[in-house]
Amino acid sequence: MSALARLDARDVHEQLAGLELAAVAEQQIAVALRMIEQLSRELQELDRELGRLARRQAGCKALMRHYGIGPLVATAFLAEPGDRRRLSSSKQAVRCAGLDVAVYESDTRRRAGRLSRQGSPVLRWAAFEAARSAARPSSPDHQYYTELKARLGANRAALTIARKLLRRAHHTLRELGDAATAPAH
Repeated sequence: MSALARLDARDVHEQLAGLELAAVAEQQIAVALRMIEQLSRELQELDRELGRLARRQAGCKALMRHYGIGPLVATAFLAEPGDRRRLSSSKQAVRCAGLDVAVYESDTRRRAGRLSRQGSPVLRWAAFEAARSAARPSSPDHQYYTELKARLGANRAALTIARKLLRRAHHTLRELGDAATAPAH
């Protein structure tokens, strides 16, 4: 990773001190860093607010009982699909995230394709991030993940676990019914 690719407010000045830059470039970098710092502060506040909401919302609390699902992922799992009643099965929850596999077929051939990606990118990201925790030895899905990883590779194994987590989340929220999305107090 290059020095500029991992700029961080704590050590950026030391990294930049070693570079010989024109005054205009230094000024542009200073403006960009101030913008990054401001955005970082705003994002931290949003993360805190989502965490507070997730700890009060019944649906989020239920989802956070699943391994790998934290406050940010739980709020995405709860909010992104919209009205749960329109999803009659957990298969549709996977499709809503765009993690279903598209199949290409003709009269004589049938082959599995790529991910459809015909769904919410936020939900897809959240499911994948939660699924990456299956690589940890303490995960209940760790053995399944390692078997899949050996056969399919790490990313495809994580995608399989992501689909599994979305199905679990669908069933959890369906059991809660309307209480899952009731206003948090």
